[in-house]
Amino acid sequence: MQRHPELLLFDLGGVLVEFSGFRDLRPLLRVPLSESEIRQQWIACPVVRAFEVGHLTPQQFAERFIATWNMAVPPLDFLQAFRAWTRGFLPGARELLATLRRRYRLACLSNSNAVHWERNAHDLQLFTHFEAALSSHLLGCHKPDPVIYQRALAALRVGPDAVLFFDDVAANVEAAQAVGIRAFQVAGITELRACLSAQGLLHDPAGT
Repeated sequence: MQRHPELLLFDLGGVLVEFSGFRDLRPLLRVPLSESEIRQQWIACPVVRAFEVGHLTPQQFAERFIATWNMAVPPLDFLQAFRAWTRGFLPGARELLATLRRRYRLACLSNSNAVHWERNAHDLQLFTHFEAALSSHLLGCHKPDPVIYQRALAALRVGPDAVLFFDDVAANVEAAQAVGIRAFQVAGITELRACLSAQGLLHDPAGT
């Protein structure tokens, strides 16, 4: 019999938070790419990965990203635009988290960076809804590296069998499952609600 979850762990972008980077990057490129192409290249981009594990300063990231992606924009202008790519909670996310927080510990685990994390924390006030907010650039490793889940569990002082994890990237879900966490691939609030309901974690359709 599976243990009833003690803690719900959420990815942010694409699950609870709107991330507009794949759309907003398109007009900055010299060579046109579709949003799906941008997403694939972003996930595989070594410059993004280095920034998201804390190995680059924002200025270094901007300079290398512009060169790698063949963009015609000054670094400071790019960083200003880049900062705004994290847009805030998707509609219904705050209410859902408020409902869940009455019954469960809540935390988030995101592949992020110093620029977006600062905006999430201060401008958007996202982290008031969580017991802990964990980011790849602070943990020094990146989903789907198994080490990031081990470090998250240690920071949260919880065993993997007591956690449910929700992410929109299949590889991240599979990696969490490999370390013993029950993990689910969901995109957006509607899918997240449906998954939570299927697991018996939401007791009414409105989530109130």
